[in-house]
Amino acid sequence: MDVSPAPDLFAPGAVSEARIEELFCAEPIWLLRVARLTAECGRPPVAPVTVLARRAAQATPLGAEARVELEAMLLGPHPDIALQWLHDAGLLARLLPELEATVDFTQEAERKHKDVWMHTKQVVRQSAARPAVRWAALLHDVGKVPTRTFTPEGKVHFHRHAEVGARMFDAVGRRLSFERPMRQKIRFLVLHHLRANQYARGWTDSAVRRFDRETGEHLVDLLDLSRADITSKRDERRREAWRNTDDLQARILALREEDARQPPLPAGIGDAMMARYAQPAGRWIGDLKRAMEAAIEAGELEARRDAEYYLAWLEAKSLAPRE
Repeated sequence: MDVSPAPDLFAPGAVSEARIEELFCAEPIWLLRVARLTAECGRPPVAPVTVLARRAAQATPLGAEARVELEAMLLGPHPDIALQWLHDAGLLARLLPELEATVDFTQEAERKHKDVWMHTKQVVRQSAARPAVRWAALLHDVGKVPTRTFTPEGKVHFHRHAEVGARMFDAVGRRLSFERPMRQKIRFLVLHHLRANQYARGWTDSAVRRFDRETGEHLVDLLDLSRADITSKRDERRREAWRNTDDLQARILALREEDARQPPLPAGIGDAMMARYAQPAGRWIGDLKRAMEAAIEAGELEARRDAEYYLAWLEAKSLAPRE
């Protein structure tokens, strides 16, 4: 069919309600294209579009087709406005019921500014415009709905909401037909979105190395998500949280550079083990090196000590090979 130019949906009186209804019925994907265009222009469409979209909401396509449009929306300059339109048009409940459940769901008793939905929109808007980061920002707190509990004093807790949210994303991933690598990345970011904000300057180098190793290829995305997740209304609290994340990233890069110049184990440690235990070269050397490196990362051993220090540890742990 002859599709009306998309801007008509944003100009009052430019297109008839009958034409809008025809468009949505003939090509339901336009319901999501309106959201994408809303994110681009920064304002919702004219009121009749929203009313008619609500009527047609159940026809909204799912699967990869929907995911492509939603991702384009998320990467736009005004994703928060588009997200609100999705909710107003009844499309959010169809596409992402897990997220719809956060609307008017408070994080703290009687504090509306702590509404999870409002927080989520702000995090999405503040996050780096990369697909995995924006998707993780969108879904990072969906686990709060099923995990909210109240103490007798009226405090609110969301124990293990990141883990629950990661499991909830599994259903989203299937519904929107995410490809496996992206699905795994988003799940990782949702699962670990709290970790960087737990950093304190008192962390040992071993703890920083362990964080770097465990986040691996997701490090930059995770740190950017953590920065976006800072939404306090108190300027000093926000600045302090950003400084902590920046400090963590700087320490990781410095330790990587240091380790590249000088590995944590001393040169010749393999020869020292063969001489001490009268064993020929073999796989056992690599196995023991990995055990020592893991102990260094865990803070159980110090890095860059002499060979005798590490041999004594192997013997104390009964890891040394027997003749």
